[in-house]
Amino acid sequence: MERFINILVIDNNPVNVNGLQAMLLGGGNNLIICADEASALPVLEKRKVGIILINIQSEAVNGFELLQRLKSNPNSRDAYKIVISDTSSSGARLVKGFKEGAVDYITSPFNPNLVKAKIEVFKTLYFKDVRINMLLENIFPTTILTDLNSIGRFSPRKVNEGVVLFTDFVAFTKSAKLKKPLELLRELEGYFKKFDEIMDRYCLEKIKTIGDAYMALAGVTEKNQNPAIRATLAAIEIRDYVISRKQLANATNTSSWDIRIGLHSGPLVAGIIGSKKISFDVWGDTVNIAARAEQNSVENNITVTADVAKHILPYFDITHRGEIKIKYGSYVDMYFVDQLKTEHSLFQEGKVPNSDLRNQCDLPPMDFEFTRRFMINKLKSSLPDELDYHNIKHTLNVERSAIRIANLEGVDGEDLILLKTAILFHDSGFIVRYEDNEQFGIQMAKTKLPKFGYSPAQIETICEIISATKSDQQPKTLLEKIICDADHDYLGRADYHNIAKTLRNELSNMGREMTDLEWIDFQLDYLEKKHRFYTQTSKNIRIRSKKMRIAELKKMKQQLLQS
Repeated sequence: MERFINILVIDNNPVNVNGLQAMLLGGGNNLIICADEASALPVLEKRKVGIILINIQSEAVNGFELLQRLKSNPNSRDAYKIVISDTSSSGARLVKGFKEGAVDYITSPFNPNLVKAKIEVFKTLYFKDVRINMLLENIFPTTILTDLNSIGRFSPRKVNEGVVLFTDFVAFTKSAKLKKPLELLRELEGYFKKFDEIMDRYCLEKIKTIGDAYMALAGVTEKNQNPAIRATLAAIEIRDYVISRKQLANATNTSSWDIRIGLHSGPLVAGIIGSKKISFDVWGDTVNIAARAEQNSVENNITVTADVAKHILPYFDITHRGEIKIKYGSYVDMYFVDQLKTEHSLFQEGKVPNSDLRNQCDLPPMDFEFTRRFMINKLKSSLPDELDYHNIKHTLNVERSAIRIANLEGVDGEDLILLKTAILFHDSGFIVRYEDNEQFGIQMAKTKLPKFGYSPAQIETICEIISATKSDQQPKTLLEKIICDADHDYLGRADYHNIAKTLRNELSNMGREMTDLEWIDFQLDYLEKKHRFYTQTSKNIRIRSKKMRIAELKKMKQQLLQS
């Protein structure tokens, strides 16, 4: 499995720089070379860096002051800093470097084996740190982690109007008795994984699962507006997902579950509890009432209290249920949520919000996830069977490569969404024709994307990104360069020959048969004369492997000619 990391080198000594490039380029190492602090700081503002090499003897860099400043930069704070010095450097300078945050040193002239070994050690530590941070982010909200990292603790907080969402599967206990444990867990995991995705879409915070119950919050850990609306949107998606799975199960004569959903809004106290296996949780009557709303709901329905209804009434069709008796003889006014009002939903279907409502909830106006589902289904159902290479697998492969390159290049937010959207459409032209297909993909994007909340300016950017993949075009912007490099990322990967075979099969299906020698010449002509990588990231991590593929093809050609 390939592991990719940004390694920043701050050094103006060409001998050192050339030596490090010769030793470290490739193998997932994206070396970023900066001669001084002035050129390094813009890189750190944009990109997450894992390892930083600093020449503390360079006249262009005040290495000790730079080490101090790196401690406060979020993109370099957790990076492993290694100082570069020559063999004549005093031990006092190295000790000072360690006091300022360096973790190791290397001396020039370099010992290649030693340098490589040290870099691999700190790469391993860096990826362990990444894994730990990912696990922590899955356990605690971002605001909690920020406080824990900055002041070492999280003080309990009171929220006046938080929203609690509960779900519970109907007759789960009875179903659990009839299923094998592993089968039960897999099925439950499938549901909860989808629920987690929905929580992310609407910026809710999952708190925990209790058996088959699922609990989430809105308006407690995030800053997005209209938590009641966002929680209700999430509840509708959960309900519709469960119903769609039930319909599929009925059609295939397999088992399925029904669900109850309840929401309530009110005061909450949030905090961390425990000294071992600590967890983030919330307390208050609001939690209890939300649980009662769920328990008093009906299968595959959403019940909300009057405190939620008053916030969502302008946007949702709801039905008054009247006062429902809950624990200790109390009564709470409750409502069923039917659907979104059509004027606030995409395609006026009452299921997912349109761009105006998404804006009111501080969500991105374009619904990328809905766009992605639509396009994946479109490509799966409409691309010709003869496309062994330009199929859905290729699109998903390009998407993964583009996300990786974008992360290393520091692309995120709206730009990343526009890039991923362009990738979904860039091969859709193959639905209509094989040659010059990009224009159809552009027209499809212009037709479909307004319905998913994309603005004219965003659509124009997406079309320009798609257009850059034409064989006679040169990419200009960073996003255009990334899609071109992602589209041909496999040219510098170990699985090149396997993927190339699918292209040969596809060309054969289209009437372009080639002998083994013609096929090798075809590949060499493209790799050596036509193709190039555009982003510095792809040049760093793929060119060396691409040269290896060229050498392999030349060897294969020589063997073929000799046989």
